[in-house]
Amino acid sequence: MAPQEVPPGAVGRVRSWFLIARTRAALLAAGVAAVAFCVGDAVAGSYPFGSRTRSVNDLGNQFVPYHAHLWDLLHGRADGGLLLNWQSGYGSSFLPDLGTYVSSPFALLVAFFPRDRIDLAVYAVTVLKIGAAAAAMAVLLLALRPGRWWAAGALGASYALCGWTVMLASYNPMWLDGLIAFPLLCLVGEWARTARRPYLSVLVVALCWIANFYTAYMATIGAGLVLIARLLTEPDRDDTTAPDGSAPYAGGPGPGGTREPREWLRALGRAARSMVLGIGLSAPLVLTIFKGTKLAYPGLVQEFEPKPWSDLLGRMLPGTYGFATPSTYIDTAALLLAFALPFHPAVPRRTRTVWTVLVLVVTASFQWKPTHLLWHAFTTPNGSAYRETFVLSGMMVIAGWFAFAHGLPGRRQLAWATGVMAALVAVTRFGAEEGVTGQGTYPLLALGLVATIGALSLLRWAADRSPGGAAGTGAAATGASAATGASAPTKASATATLPVVLAATLLIGAQIGQSAFTNAWDVRKRLATMDDYGQWGQRETYQYDAIAKADGWPDYRTDPGREQTVGNDPLMVDGQGAQYYSSLTADVWTKTLMALGGGWTSRGRSLQSLDNPVTDVIFSVGARVHSRRDPHQVHVNPPPNVPPTVTRQDVPPLVTMRDAAPAARYGLSPYRNQELLLGSAVYTPTTTELRDSKGRLMPRTPKGYRITGYVRHPRTSTYSLRTSCPAGSEVYFWAPDFKGRVTLPGAAPVNFLGRMPTHRAPVERLGEVPGGGGKFALNVRALEPGTLSLDGIGCLDRGRLAAAERRLAAGAATRVHVTDDGISAQLPSGAHGFAVVAAPAIKGWSCATDNGSARPARSYLGLISVPVNEGATSVSCSFTPPGLHLGEAIGGACLLGVAALAAFGWWRGRRRPEEDGDTEPARPVPAALVES
Repeated sequence: MAPQEVPPGAVGRVRSWFLIARTRAALLAAGVAAVAFCVGDAVAGSYPFGSRTRSVNDLGNQFVPYHAHLWDLLHGRADGGLLLNWQSGYGSSFLPDLGTYVSSPFALLVAFFPRDRIDLAVYAVTVLKIGAAAAAMAVLLLALRPGRWWAAGALGASYALCGWTVMLASYNPMWLDGLIAFPLLCLVGEWARTARRPYLSVLVVALCWIANFYTAYMATIGAGLVLIARLLTEPDRDDTTAPDGSAPYAGGPGPGGTREPREWLRALGRAARSMVLGIGLSAPLVLTIFKGTKLAYPGLVQEFEPKPWSDLLGRMLPGTYGFATPSTYIDTAALLLAFALPFHPAVPRRTRTVWTVLVLVVTASFQWKPTHLLWHAFTTPNGSAYRETFVLSGMMVIAGWFAFAHGLPGRRQLAWATGVMAALVAVTRFGAEEGVTGQGTYPLLALGLVATIGALSLLRWAADRSPGGAAGTGAAATGASAATGASAPTKASATATLPVVLAATLLIGAQIGQSAFTNAWDVRKRLATMDDYGQWGQRETYQYDAIAKADGWPDYRTDPGREQTVGNDPLMVDGQGAQYYSSLTADVWTKTLMALGGGWTSRGRSLQSLDNPVTDVIFSVGARVHSRRDPHQVHVNPPPNVPPTVTRQDVPPLVTMRDAAPAARYGLSPYRNQELLLGSAVYTPTTTELRDSKGRLMPRTPKGYRITGYVRHPRTSTYSLRTSCPAGSEVYFWAPDFKGRVTLPGAAPVNFLGRMPTHRAPVERLGEVPGGGGKFALNVRALEPGTLSLDGIGCLDRGRLAAAERRLAAGAATRVHVTDDGISAQLPSGAHGFAVVAAPAIKGWSCATDNGSARPARSYLGLISVPVNEGATSVSCSFTPPGLHLGEAIGGACLLGVAALAAFGWWRGRRRPEEDGDTEPARPVPAALVES
C-alpha cells in the first residue's frame, strides 16, 4: 500500500495516535502479565490466594524483613536511619543493604499497607514490577518497529513472564528492577542512536542503577549489544521507513538515523555519555554497596560449571524447572516467532542475520566461563549461576517482534519454525536431565503451538481480505485514516476486524495459560525443594507485641531471641539483636561473634542470636524474648502458637569504660574470649573426657574429639562426655561442628545444628549443675560425623557475672544519646582508659572526645573504642558508610556534567534558531506502520 500523505499541521495528531497506541500496548502488556502471574499463584494455592506460603529461601529470610524495616523508616519508627541500622547485628551499615534490597521506587509502596500485611505489600510490589517490565518492553517494541499495538502488548507480557521471572525473580523481587531496566536501557540506546532525549536518558540510567545495580549491570550489557545490532542493521532503514522504502513516517524516530561509520561512533558516544552520567549519579549508592561487598564476610567461592546444552535448551519449554539451570522459557508464541525470524523473507536480510547471530552468541556466552564472569561482574554467584537469562529472553522477544512487525510469516516460515521447535523438543526429550520437564510441558507446548499457528493464520486471512491484501498491513487502514483525516474504512476492512480480535484473544489466552501453569509449577517445586517460612501471623504478632512492651532502647537492648522465626527477626518483629542476614554482613562482626561462641548459617552471612548472659552484659541486652519453636517449621504435631516469655537482666549502658588496653587477639575458647571482652573471669575452668557407648576412652586430637554420627544407628553414635563444675554453676556447651543432641542429667535435651562450613552451632545453655556439684556426664547423641571441642564445657558463675556487671555499670557513661547515624555519651568524672561502645567496629565509624577532631574509631576486640585521657567528659561517634564520600564527589561531578550538557544545548539552540513558520510540510505515513 502506498504511503498516505499527512496534511500540513496534522503531524501532531499522528504523533498523538502513536502515543495512544503505545499507551494501549503498555496497559495491555501490564494487565496480561499481572493476570497470568496471579492466576499461576492461585492455581498453586500460594499466598495471597491460598494457604501455601510464598516466603521461600531468601524471600522470607531477607527481602520481606528488609521491606518491613523500610516500612519502619518511612513511618519514623525504625531504630536508625538510612546510614545506620541499630536493630541488626548490634549496629550495622544500612545504606549498602538499602541499595541491595529495597532501593527500588516500587519498594516505597509498602508504606501504604499495614505493617502486619507486609507479605501482601511485597507481593503487590512484585506484581507491579512484573507489569511495569511488560509495559516497558511493549513500548520498546513499538519504538524499534511500529506494528499492531496489541501484538506488542502480548510480546511485552511474554518478556515479563519469562522463565527467569517466574523461577528466580519472583522470590528475589529486587532483581525484577533489572527486568524493567533492560527495555528502558534499550530505549536509551534508541534515543542515543537518533540523537534525542539526552537528559531523560541520563535520568533513566540513574534510576535503573539505583533501583538495583546488580541486574542493571547485566541489563546495561544487554542494551549495549542491542544498540550495536541496531547500528549494524541501520542500512536496512527498518526503523525510519516503511518496508517499501518510503520516507520517514510522521511522529516516528524521524531522520536521525545513522548510516556512516562516523555517525555510528557518534551514536555510541551519546549512549556512553548517558551511561557514564547516569551511573555516576547513582555512585553515592553504588559505591557504598561495592565497598560493603569488599568488607563483607567471604561467602562461598564457587567455580562455574556450565550445564548441559540439552538442559539450557529444554528450559525454553513451558512447565519446566531447575534451580541450577538457566530459566530460558518464553511462551510458545514469542518462541515460534523468534524461530521464524531467520526464515522470514519480508525481514531485511541484514536484520535477520544480525539478530539471529546476536541471540546465538548471547546464548553461547552463558556457557563460557570468561563471558559468564563478565555477565556476573567477574564473580560466580552463590546460587543460580545464570542470573543474566532475562537479557536473552528480551532479545528473543525483540527477534520475534521483528518477525511479526515486518509482515506476518507465511506457511513456509511457520513450517521451518515448527521444525526448529520439534528439534528442541527432541533434544529435551532425549538429552535433558530427569526432572527438568514436568507433566504438563509437552501438552502445554502442543496447545500453545496450535493456538499460535491458528492465530497467525487468522491474521493472515484477515490481512488478505483487507484493502491492498498485503499480509500484516491491511488492518492499518483505519488507524491511518483516523490520523490523517482520510476517508472511513472500507467494508472489507471492517469485516476483517472480527478475525483479528479472535486471533488476539486466542494468542493472549494461550499465553496466559502457558505462563500461569509454568508459574504454578515452579511455585510447587520451590516449596518442595527449598526452605520456607510462614507469612506474618499470630507468632509474629505475639513477638512484635512482646518486644514493644519490653523495649527500652537506647537504655538497653531487647533481643528478639535465639529461637528465630526468620533470618532477620530484628527487622521483622523489631528489637535490637545480634541476628543479621545480608550479602553484606561485615567480616569484623562475623568474626567477633564467632569468637564469642556465636552461630551462623549461609557460610557466615546469616548470624544468629547468642543467648548467653555474659554477652548480654557485654552488649547491654537488658531484655530477651524466648519463643517456642516456630510451628511452621514443625510438620508433625506442631506446637501451638503461644505468647513468648521475656527475661530481664541488669546490664550496663551502651558505653562502658575499660582501664586496660585490649588483648592482641581472641583465643580459641569462646568462654575465655567472653571474659577478655568483659574484663572479668566468670567461668570456672574444667577438663573433659569422652567415652563411646561401650565405655572406651576416645582419643584427644588438636582439633578435639572426632566422633561418628548416624540417624539410624544410635548405639554407635552415642557418647558420654564427663566433666565437673562447682555447685550452683550453669553449664554451657560449645561444639560448632556438631549436629545432634546433648542432655545434662535432669534437664531437657538441647539440639545443635552444626555442619561446618555452612552451619555453625552456637554456645548453648544446658542447665544448672545437677545435684550438689562435682562430676557429671553429658549424654551426647550425634546425628552426623563431626568434632567435639576439648574446651567445649563452660561453668558460669552467676555471682561473678553480677559483680562484673556492677563494676562495669559503676564506671560507665552517665548518659547515652543515640542518633540515626551515631552515638554520644557523657563520661563520669575521672574517666580514663578506653570508652567501649557495645557495637561492632565496622568500617566507617569516626569518634572524638569532648570537642576534639574526629578520628577513625579503634577496635577493642571487635567493638568500637575511643582512647580517653583524664579530664575528658564526653565521647561522640558518627558513622558514614565507606564509599559514600567518594560516591558523592562522583555524583556531584556528573550532576555538573548534566548541567554543562544542558548549557551547551541551550547555547547551540541560540546559535541555530529554528526556521520561521508554524506549518510543517506534508510527510508520507505508510499505512503498514499504523493500525486501527
